[in-house]
Amino acid sequence: LTITTAMMLPLPARAAEAVGETEMVRGPSTLLRAKALTPLAVQDPLFEGDFVRTGDAAFARLLLVTDTRINLGPQSEIGLDRFIADLGGEITIGGPVVFDRPDDLPKIDLQLRSSFGRIGVRGTRFFAGPSNGSYAVFVDRGEVTVTAGGVTRVVSAGEGVNLQADDQPPSAPQTWGQGRIEAAFA
Repeated sequence: LTITTAMMLPLPARAAEAVGETEMVRGPSTLLRAKALTPLAVQDPLFEGDFVRTGDAAFARLLLVTDTRINLGPQSEIGLDRFIADLGGEITIGGPVVFDRPDDLPKIDLQLRSSFGRIGVRGTRFFAGPSNGSYAVFVDRGEVTVTAGGVTRVVSAGEGVNLQADDQPPSAPQTWGQGRIEAAFA
């Protein structure tokens, strides 16, 4: 899902209060809000309906009000489609993303949507993005559900799945080797 196609999705009105802010930006990155595209900067507030995109060799770290950190790698994007700070919601992702929510916080019902499927989050740290020639999800801490092609896989800590297309099921969860894990989180 690209920002261009994401702009065509119906989104609710922007929340009155910020749901997070930009903690770090390295390299050219943009913020799309209400059809206005601006350079992304440190301490930019983030609102429901915003889209953040990183450029080539760029990185950004976002902090949501729930103490959830989202690290965007090069050529990544994230849309805060529907997000309620304490309850969860839905976030659109594209490109490599690391999601990190402390285990000691209350669980929220959060769905991450990618062009390959949906990722259900329950307080965890995971990677979603390109890995070994396919789109993959790896869980470092906690547990996620990955749904594609009408099949849902539960992925536990130390495991990952590969996704080829949204109409094909995720691979069976497998333990990843240290090299692949390090490459994903780099």
